[in-house]
Amino acid sequence: MAKKTNSYTADSITVLEGLDPVQKRPGMYIGNTSSEGLHHLLEEIVDNAVDESLAGFCTDIQVTLLPDHKLEVKDNGRGIPVDIHKQTKKSALEVVLTTLHSGGKFDNGTYKISGGLHGVGVSVVNALSSWLRAEIRRDGKIYVQEYKNGVPQSQVKVVGKTSENDTGTTISFQPNLKIFSVHEFNLDLIINRLRQHAYLTSGLRITVTDKRESAQEVVNTLAKENNPYPSYQFYFEGGIASYIRFLNSKKKPCHEHIFYLNKEIDNIKVEIALLYNSEYQEEILAFTNNIDNPEGGTHVAGFKSALTRTINSYARTNSFLKEKDENLTGEDLREGLTAVISVKIREPLFEGQTKTKLGNVEAKQAVESVFGDAFSIFLQENPRDANGIIEKCILAARARLAARAARANVLRKGALEGMTLPGKLADCSSKDPQQSELFIVEGDSAGGSAKQGRNREFQAILPLRGKILNIEKARLDKILVNDTLKSLIIAIGTNIGEQFDIKNLRYHRIVIMTDADVDGAHIRTLLLTLFYRYFLDLVTGGHIYIAQPPLYKIQSGKDFRYAYQDAEKESIINEWQEKSRLKKLASKNENKTKGDNEIEKLVGISVQRYKGLGEMNSEQLWATTMNPSQRLVKRVTIEDSHKADEIFTILMGEEVAPRKRFIQTHAKSVKNLDV
Repeated sequence: MAKKTNSYTADSITVLEGLDPVQKRPGMYIGNTSSEGLHHLLEEIVDNAVDESLAGFCTDIQVTLLPDHKLEVKDNGRGIPVDIHKQTKKSALEVVLTTLHSGGKFDNGTYKISGGLHGVGVSVVNALSSWLRAEIRRDGKIYVQEYKNGVPQSQVKVVGKTSENDTGTTISFQPNLKIFSVHEFNLDLIINRLRQHAYLTSGLRITVTDKRESAQEVVNTLAKENNPYPSYQFYFEGGIASYIRFLNSKKKPCHEHIFYLNKEIDNIKVEIALLYNSEYQEEILAFTNNIDNPEGGTHVAGFKSALTRTINSYARTNSFLKEKDENLTGEDLREGLTAVISVKIREPLFEGQTKTKLGNVEAKQAVESVFGDAFSIFLQENPRDANGIIEKCILAARARLAARAARANVLRKGALEGMTLPGKLADCSSKDPQQSELFIVEGDSAGGSAKQGRNREFQAILPLRGKILNIEKARLDKILVNDTLKSLIIAIGTNIGEQFDIKNLRYHRIVIMTDADVDGAHIRTLLLTLFYRYFLDLVTGGHIYIAQPPLYKIQSGKDFRYAYQDAEKESIINEWQEKSRLKKLASKNENKTKGDNEIEKLVGISVQRYKGLGEMNSEQLWATTMNPSQRLVKRVTIEDSHKADEIFTILMGEEVAPRKRFIQTHAKSVKNLDV
């Protein structure tokens, strides 16, 4: 046997220089190369402008969406320096744009408070853009430098003059479409995030303008002659107290006054606002130096600890809790809570470049100390507000105890094993969750077709009878005694509430399959509400899908095709009509040649509209909706958690007026509506 050659030598070691690491592994710097990563590019540029505002040098940020997937961010800060950098002998602008871990954030004298402390922000944007243009206004001059794929196309040039007071930075860029799977910037997503920045930075004005062709069409339709492009402006003096008011605009508050705190301790600025509403879900938004921390961190831990301690202390002191009563749990105290926690700290420690979680221990101590004291005073000085908060928390505790009792009866140990699976569930033979998928089907009729047409190896079917409970208006104890929901929870396998464990998920693809009518849409919304409120990890983990059954079957003679949209139906009909016309013409010419006057008749085209899955037989349902090699399915994702929360609150919540306004606003845009 020949001896293997060891080819692992020094030549095997690749050193990535400059921006190469970003281009080779973009996910390490922006999370991913889909929608989240694409919008993270904008975040990096805006964060730099906001840092200028936090340092006291920027009052205005303008974001413009341009044609060809381009974006422009303009601020009136000091402008990135353009003089020669002593260490690299290059313009400071070029150093910032081409060198990772460079920038003014490492100099404590330049930015005392900053979000972008890793120094990879604008350089990452440059690395992942096919084109970038930097325009700097400072010292009475306008400097410009352009890049392609991260490579400078020239030295920094002076292209004009401006006033000494006109300073700032304008970054225009076009993401590299070969790197990103999503190319279109989402205006709603951008607006929501920039509105957030305006709330978090009192006195900062942010304007968003959409100059894309699609936006122009909308404006022309609305005939806005004085404003050729749609524009949105945000400016809030009230800070995060205004933000709390906005977040609860569609909800019923449990008390009158918003709690607000703005205090500095040990060089950490702590700003907190909160309000309780009548809903059952919590919404805690956390920020460090204006950077969104969706996974929370030490500042959130300090807040939760102080909240639990303070409310329990007040409840006992004022006899809401008797000596024999247990303390209210954190879960009880956060039901219906909306809170915004914003800290500004000189040297934040984030977990990862995307800054999803704060790790500074001192932030926990600062928040716990100042919030605990201030909230205790708030409760004492506002007894009516305190009563509303405590009553809400005690009601949540009673529901928790009722849910615990219901769970003991319903989801007892071993309830998810073998024979205790729901009787209506037609399980698959595979025991590998990664290969298995569960179809939640509307009605017994469609359930029967699905059971007959499925692949029994990896596809399980659970038919639902009628509409499920609206969990937006029900607590966990009501969910656990509902037979339909109980069957679904047991089938999924993860349990619910405190006992939820995604490791026990029995199917890695859960597909909602309902009729293409109003009732089907309602059932789908009810199921999505359930998954969003109680199985959020399944949504964020990419396990929830929506089946896309065809709307039409178009048939001509023995030929037939399926259409999933009206436009597709019209295209098929036009295509067949044109073929029939050409065939008819050819036949006519042939008959003329033969002296025959008989003409071939136009073949008729029939269109069948599927209003329900039960109208399809098992073979059709498999071929169009369940066959992995042919079907269309939509994966449910969350791009904006607040927007998702708001939509579910509007559509499924207690308040009727917001739902009525939503329907009136969007009624004309509804397609394929069968009443």
